[in-house]
Formats: sequence, C-alpha cells, structure tokens
Amino acid sequence: MNVALARVETWIFDLDNCLYPASTGLFALIDERMGAYIQRLLDCAPAEAKRIQKSHFHEHGTTLAGLMKHHDVDPHHFLDDVHSISLDRIAPDERLARGIARLPGRKLIFTNGDAPYAARVLAAIGIGDQFDHIHDIHAAELRPKPDIHGYRLLLDRHRIDPARAAMIEDMAQNLKPAKMLGMTTIWVDNGSERGNHGHHPDFMDLTIFDVGEWLDEMLGETE
Repeated sequence: MNVALARVETWIFDLDNCLYPASTGLFALIDERMGAYIQRLLDCAPAEAKRIQKSHFHEHGTTLAGLMKHHDVDPHHFLDDVHSISLDRIAPDERLARGIARLPGRKLIFTNGDAPYAARVLAAIGIGDQFDHIHDIHAAELRPKPDIHGYRLLLDRHRIDPARAAMIEDMAQNLKPAKMLGMTTIWVDNGSERGNHGHHPDFMDLTIFDVGEWLDEMLGETE
C-alpha cells in the first residue's frame, strides 16, 4: 500500500458503475425508466424525452437536478419510479466483498441515487453489511455530485478528516471537489458514460480499472 493510502482512515465509494462493472448495463435500465418518466411528464415523443434527459444530465450532473429546476419534479416520486428495476444483471462479487472487508477503517457510500436503491444494489453484490453509512442525494440536500455542498455535508456529519480519507469514483469530474477538500482520489476508469468528462491529472491520485482487482493488488491476494 502506498504512503497516501496507508494513512487513509475513511474509504468513500461511489455506487453505480463503480462497485459493479459499467458493462453490466444496469444503468441503462434506469435510463429507460427516466426516458419513460419524461415522456409521461411532458407528453413528448421518446426521442425528445431522451434529448431532454441527456441535456439535464450533462448540464446539471443528474437528470433529476434538471427536472427539479425546470419542471418542479418531486425527487422522491422520481427516484422511486426510475429505481424500480430488476437487479438480475449484477451478481454477488466474492472478491470485492473480501477486499472491502479487509480495508482498515470506515467504509461509506456516496451516491447521487437514494439510500433504498443503494441498499438493494449493495445486497445484490453481497456487500450490504460492509458499509457504515450511505450518504445519498437526500443527505446531500438534493445537490448532486460534483456540487461540493454534498461533500462538505458528508465530511461534517461523519467527522471525516479529508486528509485521511479516500474517494473512489467512476465519474472523473466528481473527484475534483474531493481533491479540493484534501482527499486522496481514485478514478475507476471502466467505460462509464461520460466517465472521463472533466478528467484532469491534477485531481487524480490514482487510476484503476476494477475495484476488486485493485484491492487484491493493494492488500495482497488471498486464497
């Protein structure tokens, strides 16, 4: 383990396309439900709904943030709807579970989704009991990553020393606020949509391609 990681006491993980492979296409199911939600909301064609959805995602960080700003959408209703998906595309990951269990210190989830959905995903991967807390979009007061507000709330509420914390995230732009606050940053470069958007080496301490593989390399493989 390198010097920067050896001093880490709190490990902060993103969820979607980070703790499971982006190649599973799980988030595509959520994308489909977002499109259908926008079609119903605005009474528009699928192509227009897709355009609006991606416009909000690119401009505001999440589709929800744009819908709240421009269409006064209820976040609870939206999240309950779009997260009503099957999780059969992901499976228990024993290597990842072993690796996270071996990490010393606290482990937290920081997601732009909501806690009930995050809990379902973690359970499906087989790591539901590995984390001390889920810091979701509601805990961030509906200001999604990369808005620094949610990061500050996370640090304050859990008394995290950023100099002794690491953030692991597949969206490069979401690591910039973490680095600004003093955290060690780890980018999971695994092909997520717009995952490399905003990438800059100044706020990337380490680039990995698979969390389970990285943990094995860092901690040493077990039999």
